[in-house]
Amino acid sequence: MLLVKPPVFIFLFTCILRIGHTWSVNNFLMTGPKAYLIYSSSVAAGAQSGIEECKYQFAWDRWNCPERALQLSSHSGLRSANRETAFVHAISSAGVMYTLTRNCSLGDFDNCGCDDSRNGQLGGQGWLWGGCSDNVGFGEAISKQFVDALETGQDARAAMNLHNNEAGRKAVKGTMKRTCKCHGVSGSCTTQTCWLQLPEFREVGAHLKEKYHAALKVDLLQGAGNSAAGRGAIADTFRSISTRELVHLEDSPDYCLENKTLGLLGTEGRECLRRGRALGRWERRSCRRLCGDCGLAVEERRAETVSSCNCKFHWCCAVRCEQCRRRVTKYFCSRAERPRGGAAHKPGRKP
Repeated sequence: MLLVKPPVFIFLFTCILRIGHTWSVNNFLMTGPKAYLIYSSSVAAGAQSGIEECKYQFAWDRWNCPERALQLSSHSGLRSANRETAFVHAISSAGVMYTLTRNCSLGDFDNCGCDDSRNGQLGGQGWLWGGCSDNVGFGEAISKQFVDALETGQDARAAMNLHNNEAGRKAVKGTMKRTCKCHGVSGSCTTQTCWLQLPEFREVGAHLKEKYHAALKVDLLQGAGNSAAGRGAIADTFRSISTRELVHLEDSPDYCLENKTLGLLGTEGRECLRRGRALGRWERRSCRRLCGDCGLAVEERRAETVSSCNCKFHWCCAVRCEQCRRRVTKYFCSRAERPRGGAAHKPGRKP
């Protein structure tokens, strides 16, 4: 495993900028050995992939990974220490490790290649380690030095963020896939050679979404962290929890409601889904979750979409398409008139 002495970093991993209709992550700005500059673009790309996965996983949740939640500044950016903050740290850390590992396998780095440390060893009955395993050890080591360096405090908040960073890296390692090749006479499979490969990043995101739902709340005594004894108690508490689990310190607010102080928009005006063959159960229930359970009505809107269709290739060398118009129905959460004696939405529902 590659070990690099940490240089002095100046991190500005704070802003998610919307430029037109695309998202971009500010690069890490740093001082130190030139070797670290080799990894900076992969780190930025990995953080971006984490952001995109967060938005995908929470697209139909009340909290939908809004822009302001995507800052990894340890204290000022993410003001809360709830389970959503935990997920953002985990998926971002996982994205950085995943991208560094993948780019290593693609040959982007001169000092990194396949992980062949176990090649030739017996892996199980009828198979040996061999081939070219993705070098997750490399991705883990470099990711840890970049991402964890953002945490400079020694309080419970910093300990929580570091724990969730590690949970993200564990998710990448835990979802690796074993791929095998058969060896034998006339196509038989007398023995197998196997290696480990990265899964699709979507699998890592889905794994962490499950961990998000099962996240553990850590209760600490007020004032813990203000002394050496307090910091020791914090460290002991987090050491007792598996690093495969997400942890949080605070309960989540009611994401149904607008809260300008917290920068929450609420679910009024959000789109939801009702029909579609490819919809999963979570998506099919989105109108109830975003609208009905939040005291809002579902408003049906008809719209016309224009898309390219009936495309044909013409020699040489152009593709010409017609413009097809289609009427579609979309559903949105809207404020409903409360019936006399009707109960208003009560804060405190699960996000």
